[in-house]
Amino acid sequence: MVIARKELPDVGELVVATVQEIYDYGAYVTLEEYGGLRAYLPWSEVSSKWVRSIRDVIREGQRIVVKVIRVDRAKREVDVSLKRITESDKQRKMQWWKRYSKACKIVEIVAGKLGRSIEDAYREVVWRLEDEYSDVMYALERAIVEGRGVLIDAGVPEEWVDPLIEEASRHIKLREVVVKYKLVVQSYKPDGVLRVKKCLESIAGVLESRGVKYRLYAAGAPRYILEVYAGDYKTAEELAGEAVRSGESTAKQLELLYIAEREKQ
Repeated sequence: MVIARKELPDVGELVVATVQEIYDYGAYVTLEEYGGLRAYLPWSEVSSKWVRSIRDVIREGQRIVVKVIRVDRAKREVDVSLKRITESDKQRKMQWWKRYSKACKIVEIVAGKLGRSIEDAYREVVWRLEDEYSDVMYALERAIVEGRGVLIDAGVPEEWVDPLIEEASRHIKLREVVVKYKLVVQSYKPDGVLRVKKCLESIAGVLESRGVKYRLYAAGAPRYILEVYAGDYKTAEELAGEAVRSGESTAKQLELLYIAEREKQ
């Protein structure tokens, strides 16, 4: 079980939970990210639709994603909701949890080999990588491809670096990765639509000339999403950066508002 960085979750936080006990009035779950902290799921927060029984929706032992709706820090009591979770919320959180728990396990294995405590593993590695890269698994994947600097830049002590890369290489099989940018491309000129189109075409042109797999699509004008795919993060980031810079250059020539923000994994 992973070590919690804080004792209690915050209201509005999405957490992974395991159903422990079910009653007519609600259910009790344990929060995986908080050391098995017990939380209450009221009957009224189980489903937005009418159900005959709570057991029609959940069962003991089931792992679910819930939203924290009340925290009493003095009593250490937490209430959660299942009905306020969308399917996309569930999928994203579960994917994150699987990656996070696997990454933590890799770090714990290394701690054992180094004769260090689990607490040291989280304090000196997991939380530092989380602070620097938001996603611990993402950091380990980058370290496999790019080398020691990824871990050192996050403040991971020297003694951990090589053993971490070695152990991560054993457990992580790199697949196709994606680097994503959020773009804002906007013009107030009479021919603004054409100007924006030319800017987007300049971005696509760079990637197409390199034979790169990518997606560039509208997310509600003037917002656009650029996704660049490659076999490793370093390559994907370099290609995406090249395309984004091309878009910026074109935007300046066409007098466009242009904002590019790298989305963290």
